[in-house]
Amino acid sequence: MKKRYITSLNQIPQLAKALSGKLKGGEILALIGSLGSGKTAFTKHLAKFLKIKKTVSSPSFVLMNLFQTKTKKGKKITLYHLDLYRTRNFKEIRTLGITEFWGKPGTLTVIEWANKIKRHLPKKTTLIQFKN
Repeated sequence: MKKRYITSLNQIPQLAKALSGKLKGGEILALIGSLGSGKTAFTKHLAKFLKIKKTVSSPSFVLMNLFQTKTKKGKKITLYHLDLYRTRNFKEIRTLGITEFWGKPGTLTVIEWANKIKRHLPKKTTLIQFKN
């Protein structure tokens, strides 16, 4: 993993704000933590700081949501928000096409329950561990 952060619920807004200011495109954020630990809350805050106006909710049933936005420097990016809670294995997840877009310059990939595919994630992935 490229970087690793450990955060709690009360630190989520500060971390989301700090990371939103550093984004250039191509980042993969792997969110790991128990149910209710703040993974979706973090994504909502990140989206807010990226000026995404649409409602961000957990894509548990649809597996993936897409949002168009820009980095702080004005570069257009697509935020891919995935929730792997209901998935069984990497093969199932790969059928979503995530390996086609993760790490690409015009993307930001946020993966909830990334521990399910941790060994398949690119080395440049940023890991964010949520603690209760």
